[in-house]
Amino acid sequence: MRAGRVFAYGAAAGLLGDQLLGDPRRGHPVAAFGRAAGAVERVLWRDHRGWGTLHTAVCVGGAVALGAVAETVVRPSRTASVALTAAATWAVVGGRSLAREARVVGRALRAGDVQGARERLPHLCGRDPQALDADGIARAVVESVAENTSDAVVGALVWGAVGGVPGLLGFRAVNTLDAMVGHRSARYRRYGWASARLDDVAGWPGARLTAALATVAGSDPRGAARVWRADAGKHPSPNAGPVEASFAGALGVRLGGTLSYGGRVEHRPVLNAPGRAVAVPDIERAVRLSRRVGLLALGVSAAARLLVKGRTS
Repeated sequence: MRAGRVFAYGAAAGLLGDQLLGDPRRGHPVAAFGRAAGAVERVLWRDHRGWGTLHTAVCVGGAVALGAVAETVVRPSRTASVALTAAATWAVVGGRSLAREARVVGRALRAGDVQGARERLPHLCGRDPQALDADGIARAVVESVAENTSDAVVGALVWGAVGGVPGLLGFRAVNTLDAMVGHRSARYRRYGWASARLDDVAGWPGARLTAALATVAGSDPRGAARVWRADAGKHPSPNAGPVEASFAGALGVRLGGTLSYGGRVEHRPVLNAPGRAVAVPDIERAVRLSRRVGLLALGVSAAARLLVKGRTS
């Protein structure tokens, strides 16, 4: 079986598995990687970019190597190759968990339980929930759904199409390391520099594909394209900007503005300023848009892999 078909069948099965089963409560492979990366950090940590770069190379290189070895071992068997790709895809995507957490917060807000929504928000993003009212929580959820559609679904599929199982595992390793050490705290400003920069590079294609697909899949393609073109560059993140801007345009809402992370207040530019304020029902609309984008990304990634491998075989 050609490598293109292996990826197409395996990725489709893995994405279906994620939608049906979601993440396991215990023993998730990404959590195991996080524990391993933490152990490496305890050995290597120095307040120095070079040591942080070594940490990134060891952790990401290990994940890619593991994927390459596993892919080589199962290559003689078509069934095993598809099964491995399906398992890797299921392990690295998180669409169902993203939707579940967003909806839990949405249900609390609909019931008027703002404190319950605040308590649940950290499961979804790193905002300071106590500083947010109901509308601020709803906006944080929509922004997190947009950004994580790229990080937790589309980016993984893009790198799976590029590099098969090693690409899937490598992308998730990069994204996980960025969440662990890539933020600008006193401890990680230097040590996490390499992880943060590598995440920017690895996330670039998935973010643009996410923005393009959100534009196509939303109810206002022209509006989404306009906001993407006008406002994406205003965001401090090179990858979150296109994604959040396109979601803002597709949903017809305003995103961005003042927010707080770890006691640090940030004043971000508003995306789609003419749009209306985010309301609680927009959480479900964002979740549905995220799901459509994920399915379209599967089709695009599988088609690209089939086309490229078909030409090179």
